[in-house]
Amino acid sequence: MPYNRYSNYLKNKFNEKVYKVTINQPLTCPNRDGNCGIGGCAYCGEKGVAFETPDATVDIKTQLNENISVIGKKYNANKFIAYFQNYSNTYMSLADFRNMLEQVEHPDVVGVSISTRPDCINEQYLEVLDEFGKKTGYDICVELGLQTVNYHTLAKINRGHSLAEFIDAVLRIQKYGFETVVHLILNLPWDSIADVIESAKVVSALNLTHVKLHALYLVRDTMMGDQFLNGEFELISAEEYKERVITFLRYLKEDIVVQRIIGRVPEDYALFANWGTSWWKIHDEIIVQMTANNFKQGDLCDYLNGKALKNKVFEGVKNEDGR
Repeated sequence: MPYNRYSNYLKNKFNEKVYKVTINQPLTCPNRDGNCGIGGCAYCGEKGVAFETPDATVDIKTQLNENISVIGKKYNANKFIAYFQNYSNTYMSLADFRNMLEQVEHPDVVGVSISTRPDCINEQYLEVLDEFGKKTGYDICVELGLQTVNYHTLAKINRGHSLAEFIDAVLRIQKYGFETVVHLILNLPWDSIADVIESAKVVSALNLTHVKLHALYLVRDTMMGDQFLNGEFELISAEEYKERVITFLRYLKEDIVVQRIIGRVPEDYALFANWGTSWWKIHDEIIVQMTANNFKQGDLCDYLNGKALKNKVFEGVKNEDGR
């Protein structure tokens, strides 16, 4: 495999296959309720990503137990990560946040993954997470939606935060030793291949532990859905998307875990989704292209730790190989 695949990482860490079980809550986000904005991100539908999550009206323990039962039987799995996926899962009171975590204490759970926004992270919530991790022994992972490092594009898609808030959140999370995941969309219509490369560089420089790559999908009754129908922007081709993924991976540090290189979206949910083809076909074609060209994750990651000094020998300065 030409990139550091998440399933392999989990198997090596826990000595067996580990599966995420999704949990959905009746939440919102500060970019919807007027705190940071109205209407949410320009591409985000009313359901968020709830098309692949359980019913939010079902209590957390029931969702967890039912998902563990189904996935455990289907994949013969014994260990699970409780994944709070939809909307901003730290956008609630501290008491509610603590109670939310306590609901996923289960003998077969080995970790918790909290999906949220960079502007919904502060020290108090991280302290609650830290206490919970020490109490349970669970791995703690915080997933942050960023989508792009281009702050001009962030404004266009109505994210409600800039790159600075993301950097601040990552640095605060890392103080507690939690794993960090960044979500990125590589085919936003206002981003170029240069933005893709810069995204890989920022992720690497910040030393994040995981990354999830997505292809933009568009749904009805959203700002970007309307713009798309009105012909206000064009989307890149599937071939260019594959090129962007490969380029991103080559500039990404080789030890960063890649959880996903393209997302799974039901076609009946979207105006546009994965160029009308299956996600696994695009995934497999990326692997084939990388393998055929002998490309690997990190083979272009030469920009950290003083790139200019690597190309110039000064008296008393050693290169990375000690010479």
